[in-house]
Amino acid sequence: QVQLVESGGGLVQAGGSLRLSCAASGSTFSFYLMAWYRQAPGKQRELVASISASGGSENYVDSVKGRFTISRDNGKNTMYLQMNSLKPEDTAVYYCNSPTGRFAWGQGTQVTVSP
Repeated sequence: QVQLVESGGGLVQAGGSLRLSCAASGSTFSFYLMAWYRQAPGKQRELVASISASGGSENYVDSVKGRFTISRDNGKNTMYLQMNSLKPEDTAVYYCNSPTGRFAWGQGTQVTVSP
């Protein structure tokens, strides 16, 4: 069973940048479509960005297009989310998982963007 551990969150001012990491245990990580999700207080979890198993295809929700970049290194069983030009509305707990529903949710990493 793959376990997912998110890291890299923190407090940053609007306009700043953060790079999130998702470390996956197990050897099957590279087989799966993966994604970053976020959940703001009082809101449902939303999919922010996804990346194909090979890393050759990416998709983003409109609100982060041009600011966030998803990537993965299958050799390291790790996925990343580079977040630039952060806005207060990006404040949320960020999670990684596969949209296939294959893996259990991790603890997430808190991102807080101050005005």
